Amino acid sequence: MTEYTQSIRGDIDGVVRHYEYDDSTVLVADFGFVNGSVDVVDGTAIVVVDDDQYEFDVPDGATRAIMNNGIVSIEVER
Repeated sequence: MTEYTQSIRGDIDGVVRHYEYDDSTVLVADFGFVNGSVDVVDGTAIVVVDDDQYEFDVPDGATRAIMNNGIVSIEVER
């Protein structure tokens, strides 16, 4: 497993973690304890929390994107 970390946005404390496994890649972003939704469109994850929208690039082939208690998980099969 390889792990990479980057910031969602400079003014948000949450981070995006990028885990690479032999057969998949998983991106995990922590937005704190919020309710929201996530969708993946053309290689971009779009997260909506209240009236704010955040976007970050994801690898092509994202197979699943979910948000649960402010944690966004995006899975990419290889």
